[in-house]
Amino acid sequence: MARKQGSHAEITGPKVRQAALRLFARHGFAAVSMRQIAAEVGVQAGALYLYTPDKQTLLFDLMRDHMEELLSDWQVPEGCARAALEGFTRHHIRFHLARPELVFIAYMELRNLEPRNFAVIEGLRKAYEDQLESILKRGVSTGRFAVPDTKLATLAIIAMLTGVTTWYREGGRLDRGAVEGIYWDMVRKAVAVE
Repeated sequence: MARKQGSHAEITGPKVRQAALRLFARHGFAAVSMRQIAAEVGVQAGALYLYTPDKQTLLFDLMRDHMEELLSDWQVPEGCARAALEGFTRHHIRFHLARPELVFIAYMELRNLEPRNFAVIEGLRKAYEDQLESILKRGVSTGRFAVPDTKLATLAIIAMLTGVTTWYREGGRLDRGAVEGIYWDMVRKAVAVE
């Protein structure tokens, strides 16, 4: 299917994605229709198909772009595992707090992906998890970290860090910098050699 091109498409295409993002995060993928997305954008429902083949593609594109941006925004540094782990912790929190709707969709809507799309997202998630696990393995190999199972620790740390988006509110008791520092302290203590 040929996608619409030109200045109108460059404006409307991102509006379609933003509308889908807001509606999926607010109501859930299954509850949102293409007609609702069109109404949010201010176009006829049929016009959406100039920008996307279907709702599944919108969901997949949002999730894939989120994971690709996360991966490209963070690269595992060489050297000290402790500094790399701190960098990962702070980056993960910072990145995710800036995108709470995408984070919600990325975790809650996996079940609505078709198998082929699910496999792509799972591959991207595994690539990201592998970066953290490589840091933990490096720390274990140098005697800096005491982690009996690096895979389990990876999943636990990512779940803890991502969970910040469920409770953090701008203007609350703690600012983002304080949250990063506290979470880094918890991660550091969880893996440190006693």
